[in-house]
Amino acid sequence: MQTEHSPLSMCRLFSIPDLDWACESFGHGHINETYLVSSPAHAESYILQRVSPAAFHHPEQVMENMARVTKHLGQVIARRGGDPYRECLSIVPLKTGEIFTLAADGAAWRMTRNITGTVSFELPDTDDVFEKTGQAFGTFQRDLMDFPAATLHETIPHFHDTPDRLRLFREALEKDICKRAEGAEDLIRDYLARADRADALTAPLSAGKLPLRVTHNDTKLNNVLFDEVSRTPVCVVDLDTVMPGLSAYDFGDAIRFGASTALEDERDPEKIRFSFPMFAAFARGYLQALDGAVTPAEADSLPVGAWMMTYECGMRFLTDYLSGDTYFHTAYPEHNLVRAKNQMTLLQDMEHYADEMLSCVRSLIA
Repeated sequence: MQTEHSPLSMCRLFSIPDLDWACESFGHGHINETYLVSSPAHAESYILQRVSPAAFHHPEQVMENMARVTKHLGQVIARRGGDPYRECLSIVPLKTGEIFTLAADGAAWRMTRNITGTVSFELPDTDDVFEKTGQAFGTFQRDLMDFPAATLHETIPHFHDTPDRLRLFREALEKDICKRAEGAEDLIRDYLARADRADALTAPLSAGKLPLRVTHNDTKLNNVLFDEVSRTPVCVVDLDTVMPGLSAYDFGDAIRFGASTALEDERDPEKIRFSFPMFAAFARGYLQALDGAVTPAEADSLPVGAWMMTYECGMRFLTDYLSGDTYFHTAYPEHNLVRAKNQMTLLQDMEHYADEMLSCVRSLIA
């Protein structure tokens, strides 16, 4: 089904009352376009999203994963006496019964119920908030432990395949279609100097030494909704990249984002440092929620994940910069270069804490 793609025209296709709706831009995502759909005549509000066709070439797979995972989570939450409509995303179908529609430009549009009375954070303002973030993502993974991970679609092929990301980086560097490599030589050298560690997670996964899990794969702090009064985690959102993966991916990306002392868009690299106390806080929450459902090898891989996700993400920013900014939303020409520099700054500081991170994780599972 193909339609025009203005937000107002799209929201009228979904199974919501026929009212005078307002669609306002919502959130700060790099990939999808998100809108809050609300009306003073209706108590409920909704989240309408245009799923980026540049990032997701098979939206039907994204939505099938999302539907299966949210159904499973809703059942688990209900069994323990929780509220599935608040603690899990709820897909709002189209009036035709489908769970997404395609616009004329090829982009998929979908709708979920807005979970009101919640807030999200860009950076943790206290260790406690980040520990609770760890609890949220640990609970998310624990609730999906009995879901057959291998049956999910890989919505972005090779998403956390760091050796493949390295291959794409080298290809972009060789082509240099925008002539941007000049001026970024030192940064390029820093990423290439660490290439020998790129398979530190994919190799043990291929060898069967690490278990395949259902993973979120975008564990930024702002993908957890907190109750605006109690500041306890309510729901994990943004399920586009839920697919088979490693615990180290989810743990590592959360550390990359939340254990940095500044946002990834910060223009002053002097503000960027690795916070070991934040690392320890997240690890406490995450491993407590998993409640022993982690193998020793998996636990040892978590600090590796923090390093790898920082390395990989920075390399992705740099690849996109060299390729002309075709993937991540940018606000100015050097935006992706700034992001890539920030990830390397964080990575270099993180490398000083390798032993402490491993000791911390091992003490928490002892």
